[in-house]
Amino acid sequence: MIIKGKLYLIPSMIGETTISKVIPGFNAKIIGDLKYFIVEEIKTARRFLKHVCPGVDLESICFLVNNEHTSGPDQSSCIEPLLKGSDMGLLSEAGLPCIADPGAEIVRLAHDHNIKVIPLTGASSLLLALMASGFNGQSFVFHGYLPIEKNNRIRKLKEIERSVYSNNQTQIFIEAPYRNLQLFQSITEVCSENTLLCIATDITMESETIKVQSVRNWKGKKPDIHKKPTVFLLYK
Repeated sequence: MIIKGKLYLIPSMIGETTISKVIPGFNAKIIGDLKYFIVEEIKTARRFLKHVCPGVDLESICFLVNNEHTSGPDQSSCIEPLLKGSDMGLLSEAGLPCIADPGAEIVRLAHDHNIKVIPLTGASSLLLALMASGFNGQSFVFHGYLPIEKNNRIRKLKEIERSVYSNNQTQIFIEAPYRNLQLFQSITEVCSENTLLCIATDITMESETIKVQSVRNWKGKKPDIHKKPTVFLLYK
């Protein structure tokens, strides 16, 4: 009987910073022993592996792509090495696998086939932002990306702001970096002036900034967030 491989969930960098600051040495040892990786984008994965394990032979590694365009049958083929006894790594494009990331279906398939899933320690910009905000860490909701169309975005902002007050919940969301300022503008136009807004930018990087103010105090103060990875949090 073939013993099934183990699936390691491998966090990656969330910004340009020193590897040792966010990737534990234990992770590097695991990564260096793996020959199969499920990744969102091969070029990014190769660069990450070279940073973590400088001596790695990239030509000996098999990369299988899983992203938002990957179909069910292709996802099933991704786990074939696991079923044949090889360990694999599921590598996020940034941060933690399966958190604002398309890897969850791979993990679900692994569980369906009784494959051991091992999450490795790493940095999450969402959780680091929540930690640093001073907002409610006992009850919070992550919404991912808000609607792009302005009227739909306004409706969504009103909805999640109501949850701040009715459920005492921290509300967390993100945006494509080049649309950060449009989202910021919508927040300051739509939300109550007393609502607290935390803007956490470039987390783990030298340029990291995390600031909390009321919407009233944010108005007229355009933050330096254009084309920078940013997490937005609302609370009361």
